Amino acid sequence: MVTQQFHQVYQQNSVSTASPAELTLMLYDGCLKFLNKGKQAMRENNIQERNTNLQKAQRIIQELMVTLNQEYEIAKQMMVMYEYMNRRLIEANINNDLSIVEEVEGFVTEFRDTWKEVIRLNRQKQFKGDRV
Repeated sequence: MVTQQFHQVYQQNSVSTASPAELTLMLYDGCLKFLNKGKQAMRENNIQERNTNLQKAQRIIQELMVTLNQEYEIAKQMMVMYEYMNRRLIEANINNDLSIVEEVEGFVTEFRDTWKEVIRLNRQKQFKGDRV
């Protein structure tokens, strides 16, 4: 019980002290977690768990959509992809289609990995800038 409380405090502190870039990374990681739970529920034929977890993944994708800065062309392209992924998760949930969840999981993984690299490069650039 105490360990769980420490974990919750740690998570709250992680979110409240994270940069916008780190928060986006956390959203991608959370989405992947719920997609995995949704896939597991599909394998176990647990309709309620499947629905709950796929909807959580959809809410994260919707949050990513809201945070896009539409002034940039890349954001417009990302919006199209997020809308597509959101629709596909609705389809996956309705049709109990594991392959669709895996398709979306592939996109989210790719976005997460790219975002991780962007964060790494920015930190590297900041570090070099501080040394000059």
